[in-house]
This record gives sequence, C-alpha cells and structure tokens, in this order.
Amino acid sequence: MAADTSDTTRDDRARDRDETGRARNARPRDALGRPLPRGAAGVPRVPDDATFTPAEALRQAQDLIDDGSFFHAHEVFEAVWKTCPPDERWLWRGLAQVAVGVTHVQRGNPSGAQALLRRGRDALDRSYAPHDVDVSGVVAFADRLLEDVEAGRHVDTAGIGLTLRAG
Repeated sequence: MAADTSDTTRDDRARDRDETGRARNARPRDALGRPLPRGAAGVPRVPDDATFTPAEALRQAQDLIDDGSFFHAHEVFEAVWKTCPPDERWLWRGLAQVAVGVTHVQRGNPSGAQALLRRGRDALDRSYAPHDVDVSGVVAFADRLLEDVEAGRHVDTAGIGLTLRAG
C-alpha cells in the first residue's frame, strides 16, 4: 500500500513569490539561462522587477547580444513587454522570442529554436517599427538562422550577430 502524501508539504519545492503571489524563479542561472541548483554560483541576471525605457532596453539588450548573452537580452525585452503600451507588445514579445530562439540554438535544442524563431519572426513581421528598431533586419536574421537550423547546418553560436537599431 502506497503512503498517502497528499497532505505533506514539501519545503524543497516552495517557490519564491512576489507581492501578487506570482512565482519568481530565484534559482541561479548559467550563461545560457539554464537553472542551476539552489546555492550554486550563477551569472548575474536581470531582476524580475526591472523596468527599462525602450531606449535603455535596446541599449542594454544590444550590449548583451554583442556579448552572446541572448537569454539575458530576452529578459530585458520581457521586462519591457510586461509594461509597454498594448500597441507595442508584439515588438517586445517578438524580440524576446527571437532572443530565446537564439538561446535554444546555443543550447543545442533545434526544435525549441525553430519554434521560438518562428514565433518571434511572426510577431515582428509587421510594417510598424517603433523606437528605430530594425524590424525587417531582425526578421531577416531570424529567417536566416531558422533556415540553417531547419537544414541541420552547424551554427557557430560564437559568431551570431544581430543589430537591433536601424541606421
């Protein structure tokens, strides 16, 4: 007979929560955003409650992308996505999804990369380009990377470059 554990609370599974009760992932992460065991040394992360102006977000995300830290750039985009005007959500969501798509390429997960690159590209595939974001350039980048991943070609993740701003 199996032991009844339905009333047992498991402190080791407790999650940090914000003031609204939403779960926060306080576990440390590696450079590619993978969770590490609690107490392990991880890389610095974008705080859950971070806020950025669009210009600040694009500047910080570009610096992270230039360093190959696409997961952390995704966190910057996500922070703006949570607080931006409704007519810009597609932009920030698309940028976040493309960045996570690259993260999946870096992690060696082609199916995850394909799904996120497609979603990001589809979100960005619009004519409106606020904040001088080079939307067509990001879409072209996602299309090229998606083509390589779908074809099973090796992608040198150290050489992935993406420019966010037009000009």
